Amino acid sequence: MVITLVEVTKLEGLKVYTEKGVLVGTIEDVILDFERGDIYGLYIASTNPDIVENGMAVSIPYRLVKTIGDVVILKGFPEFVKVNEMK
Repeated sequence: MVITLVEVTKLEGLKVYTEKGVLVGTIEDVILDFERGDIYGLYIASTNPDIVENGMAVSIPYRLVKTIGDVVILKGFPEFVKVNEMK
């Protein structure tokens, strides 16, 4: 799949929801795979603390995206993401 620059920039600022309608957060950046010429993931800097521990930033693999319109709907997302502390 080839994504043009215009399409990628339209993703930034969109709200991301689980299939059950729970807000994950807002897309801050798009992670690109330049070798393949497609989107690798969506970066959400400030997430919903009800589903991501401490509202930490996450990168969601693009393969989990179900639909894109006025918002992004995911086809899968854990009920709660626990953050592993780095030691």
